[in-house]
Amino acid sequence: MSEKKDESLAVFDTFRIRRHYDEEKEIWYFSVIAIVAVLTDQKIFKRAQSYWTTLKNRLKKEGNEIVTNCDQLKMEITEEKLITA
Repeated sequence: MSEKKDESLAVFDTFRIRRHYDEEKEIWYFSVIAIVAVLTDQKIFKRAQSYWTTLKNRLKKEGNEIVTNCDQLKMEITEEKLITA
């Protein structure tokens, strides 16, 4: 693979989205909270995180199985650099 895949941020509009490329599986992983921030136009990380937590809990209560029972994975980019470019 000639293209370097170790970039840790993708920029969408004015939002920086944390991501990780798995070389072995050849797949990108993106921060769910960063995606929620983009979709809700929320520039404050803690509010986007709270929105996701509330949504996830509501989905679980409704019996939705889209949300898995796994903890958040840590990514290298700090939260402060997550939201605005």
